[in-house]
Amino acid sequence: MAFRPKKAAPRGYVAGLGRGAAGFTTRSDIGPMSAKAAMGDDDAGAPSGVGGSRAAEQRAAKMTAQRMQQQAQQKAISAGAGSGAGVGPSPFGVAPKGYVPGMGRGAGSGKVEEDTGGPTGFDNNNGMFDKGPYDDDDEEADEIYKSIDERMKKKRKNGDNSNSQNDGSSTAKIGDQFRDLKQKLATVSESEWASIPDVGDYSLRYKQKRRQETFTPITDSLLESRSMINADATSGNTNLAGTAQVESSGAKSSVANMSGLAEARGTMLGMSLDRMSDSVSGQTVVDPKGYLTSLSNTKIATNAEIGDINKARLLLKSVRDTNPKHGPGWIAAARVEEAAGKTLQARKLIQEGCEICPTSEDVWLEAARLHPPDLAKTILASAVRRIPTSVKIFEHAAELENHEDAKKAVLRKGLEMNPKSVKLWKSAIELEDAENAKILLSVAVEKVPHSVDMWLALARLETYNNARKVLNQARRALPGERSIWLAAAKLEESQNHDDIVDKIVGKAVSSLEKHDAIVSRAQWLHEAELSDAAGAPMTSAAIVKHTVGLGVDVEDRQRTWADDANGAVSRGSIATARAILAHALAAFPSKRSLWMQTVELERKYGDAESLDEILAAASERLPKQEIFWLVRAKEKWMAGDIAKSREILTQAFAANPNSEPVWIAAAKLEWETGEIDRARVLLNRARDRASSARVYMKSALLERESMRFEDCLSLLEEGLSKYPKFSKLHMIGGQVCSEELEMTKSNIDRARKFFQRGLQQCPNSVTLWILSSRLEERAPGLLAQGNQNGNGTSGVGFTKARSLLELARLKNAKSPELWVEALRLERRAGNDKLAVNLMARALQECPKAGLLLAENISTSPRAEQKSKSADAIKKCPDDPLVITAVASLFASERKQAKGRKWFERAVILNPDLGDSWAKYYAFELECGNEANKKLINDRCVASQPKHGELWCKIMKDMKNRQKSVSEGVELVARHILTQKESN
Repeated sequence: MAFRPKKAAPRGYVAGLGRGAAGFTTRSDIGPMSAKAAMGDDDAGAPSGVGGSRAAEQRAAKMTAQRMQQQAQQKAISAGAGSGAGVGPSPFGVAPKGYVPGMGRGAGSGKVEEDTGGPTGFDNNNGMFDKGPYDDDDEEADEIYKSIDERMKKKRKNGDNSNSQNDGSSTAKIGDQFRDLKQKLATVSESEWASIPDVGDYSLRYKQKRRQETFTPITDSLLESRSMINADATSGNTNLAGTAQVESSGAKSSVANMSGLAEARGTMLGMSLDRMSDSVSGQTVVDPKGYLTSLSNTKIATNAEIGDINKARLLLKSVRDTNPKHGPGWIAAARVEEAAGKTLQARKLIQEGCEICPTSEDVWLEAARLHPPDLAKTILASAVRRIPTSVKIFEHAAELENHEDAKKAVLRKGLEMNPKSVKLWKSAIELEDAENAKILLSVAVEKVPHSVDMWLALARLETYNNARKVLNQARRALPGERSIWLAAAKLEESQNHDDIVDKIVGKAVSSLEKHDAIVSRAQWLHEAELSDAAGAPMTSAAIVKHTVGLGVDVEDRQRTWADDANGAVSRGSIATARAILAHALAAFPSKRSLWMQTVELERKYGDAESLDEILAAASERLPKQEIFWLVRAKEKWMAGDIAKSREILTQAFAANPNSEPVWIAAAKLEWETGEIDRARVLLNRARDRASSARVYMKSALLERESMRFEDCLSLLEEGLSKYPKFSKLHMIGGQVCSEELEMTKSNIDRARKFFQRGLQQCPNSVTLWILSSRLEERAPGLLAQGNQNGNGTSGVGFTKARSLLELARLKNAKSPELWVEALRLERRAGNDKLAVNLMARALQECPKAGLLLAENISTSPRAEQKSKSADAIKKCPDDPLVITAVASLFASERKQAKGRKWFERAVILNPDLGDSWAKYYAFELECGNEANKKLINDRCVASQPKHGELWCKIMKDMKNRQKSVSEGVELVARHILTQKESN
């Protein structure tokens, strides 16, 4: 350095001392010090024997040990580094004993006083800090303070660089850590010192990297025009734009003006922006969504993926080097590069693979895939020259063409090279119209006679006579192919040659057996179903006739054929199912189950004529089975043919003279058509010839509807004398006396008598118990009508009804109907709390009774209905009553979608439950439209429901007996809405 003295400084020289400067020590020289360490220098000399207490002795011993360690460290430093202040040996030698720096200029007192640990020392424990003996509390306090000190040391910023002593109580100085480096500074030369860089500005504003200058490439035309301008300027044309005249030493020269390049760059940028914008409106045509989507699809490879790609490259390179003729290796390598985003490298690899593996069609196809369509066409053209027999290459080349003519040309070229290729023939035929396709097919069947599809396609395009010839040729070429035989059968069926169809199918079965073409029974039935789906029921029936019995044991034929018919129906092959059942009935004409299955099939999928034919045949085969006569008569009656219905019943009487169902059906026919007298005569004859409890019941109902109540009661008495265990006779008698006759005490007593006799004879009839309890509940009020002193009689009625229901529950345990009636009785009596208790008892006795759970949902408070519904669904998930109650809850909350869904589920679970249909229809009356109303009504009519509490109560009312199902569902739904409004 230029300012460094030439000679060494004299001994004892202190820089700046002559002009009054004082020496100083920086924090880096002494290191971080705690208050305790600072005080320790003064207290180190305190005698250990001073104090008199155990605490004082321990503290003094500790401080003495620290002082001794510090002195040992200082001696070691002085011995190794000299007597300087840690920066090397002093040129003046060792300072004399007692020397104090700066004392001559008044910096010190001239005398060093040693700390004797007198009364003023902080560690003098005989003074104010002496609080007695050192006990456990003092030790705990010292430990706490020690832990706090250690924690504070850790929080210091430079705590990681501090070195703890053996006892952990002192901290090393920062200067000590860099002492060896400071010593090495003495050996630094001037050149090394000069080469030390200056400290730069590392503030935040300079941390951001400067944006590198970008350059926009320009076109060759612009460069060429600029070079021409420069050439003209060099030749002396100084008027050109972009040149400047420079005169130097009397000579003129032209220099190109580089600002023109910047202008050109701006022009190119504007042209690019113009291409991206609309030329008319100026609006951008760049799709922002598509652009963002393409950015989101951009894959950023991670380090692990890059490593995997590199490993794959090395592995595939080894594969290519080991076996260069292996095409899949080249394809895999190209796809690896494609996955890595290096499409150009992938194309180079696959092109190299095409050169090395010219006979691998997969390599050529991969090369065509990786290149744009125009280049792909060229590549495939080269592939065709190398592999003219590759069908895949021709197909791919045809797909790349945009015009049909070009595709046809490619495929025809492929057919020239591969005349036996069925795929190329099919592809070429699909592009032609009917006439040209016929020509191509005629050639195709000659080139590839083993193709069944070609023969069948040609037969479909030909006329009937030519198609027969084509199929005959096909049978000769392929005698073991069943599709050709079946196509011939369908062709004959299309011309209504039904007799020929059966012959062709029979010949097909025998021909295939001769040529050892094994066709299983299941395959034949599948062909029958396919023929049925294709609109050829006669062919399907012929197949079933000749093959349904193959491989079936004699004793299993009925069961197997019935299962086959059910399976065909489930798959929608109705004609096949008819054929199977017809074949089964031909083999088993006296099996009632087969006839019933056939009747059900025709009722669902057939028309009235076919159903009547089946019923007539069943009645003829099984004349003693009344069901077929009755169903046929009912179908005719529903169709409006009353005379034919009577004729059928007359034939049924002839076949079954003493049949109760026939007599009742005949009487019902006359009854429903308004012929009451004829119905009464028929029932009188029935009581004489085929007497039964049902006959007496129908006779009593007829008289009740005719308002001849005394005759009705006499018939009931007569019937009860013969059939006392028939509970419905007791019910009708009690209802007639309590509802139809005048409300007098004698009539009520007669009703009680009917019910009492019925309960004695039929104690297990729940309905009889309920009717009897209702009579007792209403009787006091009925008798009190018109009586001014009838107050308080209602309580007596409730008491009698309650006792009857309790007796009924004792005799009929676990009866949900009795529990529900008891609950409703208490609610009608105003005992809501007792009703709640009864509900709890009922649910304990019948925890899975759907009727009770539904009643619990509908009668619970609004806030509890949802929880009650959840519990009910868990217990009875498939009970229609519970499902209907939940649906009604949703409907009441205006959740129409959910309500409709649950009502639909209820009517599917039990379509015979009229209450579900009525509530569903009521829901549609409130929230639905006309289409939904009509749909629900029609579905209800098709289901013909017969059960349900409300349904039976309203539909069996005498004034509603003549109403149809459609009218009944409307009536019950209106009743439900009326009850809802009243509540």
